[in-house]
Amino acid sequence: MEITRSLIVPAAELHWRFSRSSGPGGQGINTTDSRVQLAVNLSTLSTLSPEQLGRMQIQLAHRLVDGMITVTASDMRSQLRNRRSARARMSALLRDALLTEPRKRRPTTATKGSHRRRLEGKKQRAQTKNLRKKPDI
Repeated sequence: MEITRSLIVPAAELHWRFSRSSGPGGQGINTTDSRVQLAVNLSTLSTLSPEQLGRMQIQLAHRLVDGMITVTASDMRSQLRNRRSARARMSALLRDALLTEPRKRRPTTATKGSHRRRLEGKKQRAQTKNLRKKPDI
């Protein structure tokens, strides 16, 4: 599977799993395993340099499960089309993670207006809670 011109994921490192789809398929939906799950283990990917691996792990941290990236396709009726779709999605996902650099945080401070509005809101909530109290007799 080609990610970029210089990066290709070998077919041996792709993990395929098939199951029954809940999508389109008519009567054949109950008998064919047209849903496709494609998984790639980033930590054992032999074609990645350490820098590329680090960048991908940062970019895809929210999608990593035990070092594996998983993509599911069940849009089409045939398993072959779903395999192509899953391969294209995985390729796009890895390409985007590899080519985009993480944004650096720009330190900021609260503005005077936001500080004032926050304090006014706190005073208003305190006043509302004071009004809920039972009156002193």
